[in-house]
Amino acid sequence: MRKIYSIGVALILLASCRPSININKDATAGNAEFTNYLAIGNSLTAGYTDGSLTVTGQLNSYPKMLFDQFSMIKVHGAVGKFIQPLLTSDNGYPGPKYILAMTYNPCNPADSSLGPVPYPYPLNNSADATYSATVNNGQINNIAVPGIRAADYKVAGYAQFAAAGNAPYALRFYNNPGTASPNDELLFMVHNLHPTFFTMWLGSNDVLLYATKGGQGIGDGTATPAFGNFYNPADITPVSAFDSCYDLALNSAISTGASGALINIPDITSIPFFTTIPANGMTLLRQGQADTLKGYYASKGITTSFEVGSNYFMIQDHKGLTRQAVPGELILLTCPKDSITCRGWGTTKPIPDSLVLTTDEIQNVQKAVIAYNAFIKQEADLHHLAYVDMNTYFSKMPAGITYNGITYSTSFVTGGAFSLDGVHPTQRGYALIANEIIRTINAFYKSNITSLDVNKYNGVTYP
Repeated sequence: MRKIYSIGVALILLASCRPSININKDATAGNAEFTNYLAIGNSLTAGYTDGSLTVTGQLNSYPKMLFDQFSMIKVHGAVGKFIQPLLTSDNGYPGPKYILAMTYNPCNPADSSLGPVPYPYPLNNSADATYSATVNNGQINNIAVPGIRAADYKVAGYAQFAAAGNAPYALRFYNNPGTASPNDELLFMVHNLHPTFFTMWLGSNDVLLYATKGGQGIGDGTATPAFGNFYNPADITPVSAFDSCYDLALNSAISTGASGALINIPDITSIPFFTTIPANGMTLLRQGQADTLKGYYASKGITTSFEVGSNYFMIQDHKGLTRQAVPGELILLTCPKDSITCRGWGTTKPIPDSLVLTTDEIQNVQKAVIAYNAFIKQEADLHHLAYVDMNTYFSKMPAGITYNGITYSTSFVTGGAFSLDGVHPTQRGYALIANEIIRTINAFYKSNITSLDVNKYNGVTYP
């Protein structure tokens, strides 16, 4: 069972209450038409949180939040229902969600802390394996698929193929799961719904899967399809392939004349999955410890630098070399805490390369994100669509983003913006995202859409 690094949790201080004066204005659509809204994306758009998908997560996805705000517009606002392929439970799908519970250090049973653990109750996969395509005449407003990449939009039979890889979500609601590509399904949904407005947030997984696997795949942009149009998920999608697939999906989205907003890709290396375990997290209390370690590695021909206090962990890099980490390198959240505290990982044994992002691997990730975002911006300008710069917005989050007296950050658990998997936001995090999308839409389309009250949504749930 996968273990996740656990940390102690501090109490969250309540913000002091102070009166505020708000001047309410009627919500207006401006130059946009929000009558029929379609959301295109991956797990972030589906409402994924705490390492899994739940019905509560779906009902609090940022597209559902946007639809609710669009519905407040009296003229050209959203009408009817916002249809999602809803699950039936909160246990997690297709795997268990994480919950916050007490964890214990096997080396020192007295050392306990709150940390993420898998939800212990049975999953309802049998009940959630299918979704009736006849609901509301097949209308679905949120066609996001967890795990999907822009590169997958040309893969024929994607839903069947993804299900074989234990990601069966698309299989539940795709109209033609046997042979259709995601772009075929997008076209079907577009011509069924005739959206007047859409949001598209694609591309994170084209680089995220490489990063969360510790850079084990091909990251320099030279990857080729494993077969057909399918790229190995551990590889970074080449820029040319990304551009081609993104353009294909976008042209499908606008094929009935819809306007919309394109959301770019955040710098994923700034999220808690990569920043919670510090690369210099080795603490030595005595000079003798430092001298012993230095001598141990010197006998192996490895030069190190150890001193009393904080030190960089020993790692194995992608070339198979054992060395000390350097500033800026990242240890993944999936690195087991008990392997560090009990088995000598990071001190007498290097942390495996699959759990480390080295400097050059980080550069591969950031180079791809910059190139992807440049193309998304180009597409937004070409088709006169709003461009939501989520990359810049996320870059502000480590320092904290304050909403109505409460500050949210990327700090694991205590920051409130990210859930227990360290990758996906909490409900409050999704509300922050929704507000940034609304702010951009308002500026671009001259609309006046009401923002959300972020603080009314759930953050990390404490036991």
